[in-house]
Amino acid sequence: MTLSVVIITYNEEANISRTLESVKTLVCDGKGEIIVVDSGSTDRTVEIAKSFGAKVFVEPWKGYAVQKNSAIEKASGDWILSLDADESLEPELAAVIGGHCSPPKIGSADWCLTMSPAGHVAPSFQLAKGAPEGFWIPRKNFFLGRWIEHGGFWPDRKLRLFRRGKGKVKDALVHETIEVNGNTITLKHALLHHSYATLSDYIEHMNRYSSLGAEMAAAKGQQGGVINIVFRPLFTFIYNYFFRLGFLDGREGLLLHLYHAVYVSWKYAKVWELSHSRKQR
Repeated sequence: MTLSVVIITYNEEANISRTLESVKTLVCDGKGEIIVVDSGSTDRTVEIAKSFGAKVFVEPWKGYAVQKNSAIEKASGDWILSLDADESLEPELAAVIGGHCSPPKIGSADWCLTMSPAGHVAPSFQLAKGAPEGFWIPRKNFFLGRWIEHGGFWPDRKLRLFRRGKGKVKDALVHETIEVNGNTITLKHALLHHSYATLSDYIEHMNRYSSLGAEMAAAKGQQGGVINIVFRPLFTFIYNYFFRLGFLDGREGLLLHLYHAVYVSWKYAKVWELSHSRKQR
């Protein structure tokens, strides 16, 4: 069985090598392929991707969901692993996936699903009846170099591994998700999300995502009043930092939850801005 790793990129020179290094053993020697859909990077992203043997396609930016679906449609593997450019695989996760990419001997344990001691299921890439069509993978989010274990940021499960033809990214401006037609289960080992190395990275991210989130919220009829702009961020911080134990993640946890609350305020302030500007037209 073969595996297609699909990634969308734009100026990911700082991250793409780590991502591709973590999956190269899964696709080498004819076991699979890497598909990269780039949106016109001006740095060395495309050059680095090609150095890992990736098939690179340069396309205009059409939105997260459309861009990811474009990458998925280009995949030819039996299974698809969809990654963001700032994600990589834990060695244990790569070993689990890689260990099941080769056809097993008849009668071997690889023909069926096996339960780990922790109660998680390891994947089988065999076309057995009743086998799952997709796999949720827990994700470790890193902020300023620290793994954020509390405050709702772990296990942060993402559906990223699925049988070709069974999964598609649901259309959304932001926080797009993959929907799979069939059974799904959760794996034990994790993706590593090297998201924000600096505060500047996170602030830039907050500004961009709060604008997209505001458009989605406005489309749903949500309001940008005082409650959402002032009190909702406050309650979000209290809930995540205290009740969900975000304070256990040290100074990094404090900063992350403070700025996440700011993101919530920005989002609803932009909802108000959108509705206010439309009324004036």
